[in-house]
Amino acid sequence: MQNNPTSVPTALRCWIQDRRVHLELSDQRTVAFPANKYRRLAQASTAELASVTVRLGGSALRWESLDEDILVDDAAQGRFPRHRPERG
Repeated sequence: MQNNPTSVPTALRCWIQDRRVHLELSDQRTVAFPANKYRRLAQASTAELASVTVRLGGSALRWESLDEDILVDDAAQGRFPRHRPERG
C-alpha cells in the first residue's frame, strides 16, 4: 500500500492518557495533544474524556456527553481553536 502525501489521515483508534488525546493514524503516525486545547475537553472529567468515539470512517472524534466534535485532520496538523478571553 502506498501512502498518498495529499491524502487526509484517518484515526484507526483513539485513547486518553494523562489528559492527552492520542490518535493512531492511517498513515502510521501516532499523535497526541493535550485535552485543554479544547474548552469542553479541558473542563471534562476523566470519565467524560474517556468516552470518545471515532466516527465518520475515522475522520472525526466525538464526545457525545460533552457535545464535542473534532476533525482528525485538524488535530493531526496541530490546528486547534483559538480561545476567546472570558468576559467578566
